[in-house]
Order: sequence, then C-alpha cells, then structure tokens
Amino acid sequence: MPDSSPKSSNTVDRSRLDPILGPIVRAHGAEVVDVELRTERNGWILRVSVEKLGSAANKASTKAAAVDLDTCANIARELSPALDVVDVVPHRYNLEVGSPGVERVLRTRADFDRFSGEKAKLKLRVAQRGQKVLVGNLGPVKGETVDVSADGFNYEIPLSDIEWAHLVFDFGPAPPPSKRKKK
Repeated sequence: MPDSSPKSSNTVDRSRLDPILGPIVRAHGAEVVDVELRTERNGWILRVSVEKLGSAANKASTKAAAVDLDTCANIARELSPALDVVDVVPHRYNLEVGSPGVERVLRTRADFDRFSGEKAKLKLRVAQRGQKVLVGNLGPVKGETVDVSADGFNYEIPLSDIEWAHLVFDFGPAPPPSKRKKK
C-alpha cells in the first residue's frame, strides 16, 4: 500500500491534526483527501487536499469532486489560526489548501476502489515482468491486491508492493493538423 505518511523526515501527528481539520473542512462542504508535510525550496509546506463532501464515497468523476478557489481560501483562512493554537507542526511552515487535481495521489485501498477503471501510474517495490513502473488501467481491488492492465498484460499487484501511485490524465488524441492557407 502506498505510504500515507508525508514525504519528509518530519511527520505531523494526525491524531492531533484530524480533529482540527475535519470540522473546519466539513463546515465548508468539503472533506480531507490528503495531508502532506514536506520541505521545499522556500521552507516547510503543510499541504491539505480537499474535495466536495461525499464525493470520495461515490464513483464520481474528479471534475465533480473539485472544489473552487473560494472554498479553499475560506478553509485556509479558518484553519490557519486553529492550527496555530494547537501547534501541531513544531516549526514554521506555510499552509496550502487545494484540490488533489486530476492526477491525484492514490494512497488507500478506498482510493484504488474508487478509481477502478481509471488510468494510473504505479511504482512498485518488486518488479513485475521486469517493470517497476506500470502505467495502465486500474481494475477491481480483490482482498489485498489490485488488478492492473498495462502493456497488454494483466497484473495482480499486492497493495503492499505499491510504493506510490497517482491517476494519469489522458488528453485524448491529438487534434488534426490545421489546414490554414499560406499567404
């Protein structure tokens, strides 16, 4: 299963953070999808990804789950002082609240279940047919494995073998060349 902890050496205590995040985010008609604390060029970032309330439980498209900029700004405005009071992050950081995007990270079994049939990129801990990176369509989750169809093969990937995974946005076929007249 993909690691649900932040990609940094400094982790956030989710047992202290979730009771702060949950009520504020839900009050704005949204739900928390992911939380990540990491260091970047400009310092530490606490990134909170949210989507419309109830969309994670449905097989809704990612477009239907999107939250608007005003919702993200309002959540951040309320969340920032609440996090300062609880002091969950032991050092200075910047708070970012946003949508997980069309190439959202897949971290939990529920994520793989929800996005069955969608195209995803997976990095595996153990190579399958010589491949540690697969790009293909997700199939159903069965027990502790997910079916993936990639490069003409069907794989049964143990969730515990997935180092990281995210959806892949497909732009579709390229438009035909234009037939503009030369002057």
